[in-house]
Amino acid sequence: MEKVKEFHGFTDFCDTFTLTKGKNVDEDEDNFAGEFKGSFRMYDLPEDPTAPLPMRYFDQGAVSTDPEEVIVRVYVVRGIDLQPTDSSGLADPYVEVRVGDKKEDSKKNYIPNTLNPEFGRMFQLRCRLPIEKDLRIRVMDYDVIGADDIIGETQIDLENRRLTKYRATCGIPQSYSISGPNQWRDSKVPTALLEDVCKSYNLPPPQYDEPIDTNLPITCRVGNRNFQLDQFERGLVKNAHLGPAKERLALHVLNMLPIVKEHVETRSLFSSLQPNTPQGQLQMWVDMFPVSLGEPGPAVDITPRVPDEYVLRIVVWNTYDVVLQEANIFGERMSDIYVKGWISGVDERQKTDVHYRSLDGEGNFNWRFVFPFLYIPSENMVVVKKKEHFWSLDETETRCRPALVMQVWDNDLFNPDDFLGTLELQLSNMPSPAKNAKSCTLNMMNSVSQDTKMVNLFDCKRLKGCWPFMNEENGNQVLTGKIEMEMEIVTKAEEALRPAGRAREDPNANPHLEPPNLSLNKILSNSAEFTKDHNFSHIMLPMMQSTGNFLPLVHIPLEDFQIHCVEEVQMGVHWHHHRYPGWLADRPVHLRHPGECISF
Repeated sequence: MEKVKEFHGFTDFCDTFTLTKGKNVDEDEDNFAGEFKGSFRMYDLPEDPTAPLPMRYFDQGAVSTDPEEVIVRVYVVRGIDLQPTDSSGLADPYVEVRVGDKKEDSKKNYIPNTLNPEFGRMFQLRCRLPIEKDLRIRVMDYDVIGADDIIGETQIDLENRRLTKYRATCGIPQSYSISGPNQWRDSKVPTALLEDVCKSYNLPPPQYDEPIDTNLPITCRVGNRNFQLDQFERGLVKNAHLGPAKERLALHVLNMLPIVKEHVETRSLFSSLQPNTPQGQLQMWVDMFPVSLGEPGPAVDITPRVPDEYVLRIVVWNTYDVVLQEANIFGERMSDIYVKGWISGVDERQKTDVHYRSLDGEGNFNWRFVFPFLYIPSENMVVVKKKEHFWSLDETETRCRPALVMQVWDNDLFNPDDFLGTLELQLSNMPSPAKNAKSCTLNMMNSVSQDTKMVNLFDCKRLKGCWPFMNEENGNQVLTGKIEMEMEIVTKAEEALRPAGRAREDPNANPHLEPPNLSLNKILSNSAEFTKDHNFSHIMLPMMQSTGNFLPLVHIPLEDFQIHCVEEVQMGVHWHHHRYPGWLADRPVHLRHPGECISF
């Protein structure tokens, strides 16, 4: 606040002069001997020697210079870009406040592993001005072993703030409330403060005109200007917390005068080891109240917001038009598709099972992801707490925007899986899904376009539809597939009422997920069409022993195999336990031309 130009460093009442000892001015030697506070003024003497002399400067002040006991409230909001002191490149900061021989700190509530801590703490002390005038706010680094390190400190001259005509003891708010979260906290009401400020600026006391008719506006005259309450509160929606009209008008007038308003100041921190280099910044403010005026109003609650527990449920129904990465023995393009997903910033990643041998880019899953996370709605931030290493004593807290990342992959047995495409959605500002795969394009991801409808999942709670996967080729975004999924956000309490398990595990509800049709009919139709075109007569399958080992391939007449597959379809999900377990998912199919010799 001292660097705000219109406040002139709060030295309008008196200046501060540094006293040094000796004649040595070497910078390496500490010659500081104290401070002198005073003011020098020169006046023209009147021509008439009998005329009275001008009034002494200290006699004109509206504030007494006598010693006074005050209550000091120090609000420390957050630190910004603190200098790291630990080998990890981070710090474990806490705040220490000193005035005179009194000290308060938040050592028990240090914030681990961060350079941008949110302290959200208020410290209240008493001191006697001007004897105890220097308020020191230090940011310390907590150490388990050894003495704590000083990251940096800032110093405030409380006496200057008390004596200045700009009234820097307690910032003036915008509204006068007698209850609620913005309850008036100053020791004096606005009408009394306005009278004091007028006296400081050598203005006559304010004059109020309060008409008997309550429908007429109340008026206040300060100097040669008149103010009406209507000109400040036109269109204001009144609430039960607002105070009397006279006090509200006085406060509006105060906000037009050159005095300190309600604020949060950003102060640089300095260390004696590097006196000219800032060690970070501190966002804070200070309130002072004379003890003689009684107990001040309630303190402002600046406790950091506590994140709420949420759960994001994703049901992956199907994929469409996924690029085909591999080729089967017949030269047909195919992919073994699965989907992976996670919340940005959270390490836990979940994935579906694999849809094997998709010939048209379609995959069927009916698979549920469940992502619990911490979220602060007012800040639109996901809070992630985790230990960086297994030997770490404390969890590190990070914050990021709520974003869902979904990826489609091609499963490989021996080689690393192939990445096919990705989809990233900002949960609080995401494009509305397409109703079907046909209308799903990359254009719907363009948030700048006026045709793109953006939605907030935290508001609408549930969405279902299709979104596109994309990948980069030659510097351009290309469509690599589409996903049909259902998204739902619930609170922790709602989750207890409507539980849902991961994948298809219990409790399999909200919604209930059936295993997908394994598409034997589709395989049959594809194989029938293929064999019709190529005149195949037999199909070769691996036979499995009871030990689980596969025997060499055997060939079966195609008609018999088709009858067998019809039986499998009729058996539904129990086909896994029949004569050819796992064939469709894990083993290749070979067709034999008529007359072709098979050697075993």
